[in-house]
Amino acid sequence: MMLKSNPIFVALDTPSLDTATALAAHVAPHVGGVKLGLEFVSANGPEGVRTMVKIGLPVFLDVKLHDIPNTVAGAMKALAPLGAAIINVHASGGAAMMRAAVEAAASVHPKPTLLAVTVLTSLDAGDLSAMGVIGSPLEQVVRLARLTKESGIDGVVCSPQEIAAVRAACGPDFLIVTPGVRPAGGSLDDQRRVMTPKQALQEGADILVVGRPITEADDPKAAAQAIVEEIKAAAK
Repeated sequence: MMLKSNPIFVALDTPSLDTATALAAHVAPHVGGVKLGLEFVSANGPEGVRTMVKIGLPVFLDVKLHDIPNTVAGAMKALAPLGAAIINVHASGGAAMMRAAVEAAASVHPKPTLLAVTVLTSLDAGDLSAMGVIGSPLEQVVRLARLTKESGIDGVVCSPQEIAAVRAACGPDFLIVTPGVRPAGGSLDDQRRVMTPKQALQEGADILVVGRPITEADDPKAAAQAIVEEIKAAAK
């Protein structure tokens, strides 16, 4: 994907098409793409996604598909033609489910990039233990990242704190997308495993998903621009 020039995807986690289009147009000069979550897709459906794609920014369709392989394949066949650059599934759905997603997406040209969500950034070790997962979040993320790569998915979504371990386990060409990014001094909100944009890129992230620090700022455009400037300064 042609995303290296600007790694920031702004998370438009809103059910309002008007709000999403206005925000996207406002920050377009300063971000590499937009992420549309379940709120948006549930409220606006395929036509809403097509509308956002027409704006011209790459769209990350954050739907986190997780079901039996046949159902996920069917959903992917419905979603992939809408024009999103990235679509994701849950790695915990297993290898067969992920392979079904890959096969379904391959029928679309251009084929979207596929990601698998490892461990949600709202979860910590206690949450995983309560669900019967043995090991730390880091161990579970790496385990699922390896499974993702073996299944033919292009990359993963993981928290900033697991970037280096995933990169070491899966190699330089494996795409790593990172939510839980907060500018220095920013609010953590409901994210538990966070990092600044500068730190996340230094760890090896390819795409940074930034939501409320931009969308809830008094001036979203200025907030996005400030993050870009922080990244540029770190690269010097």
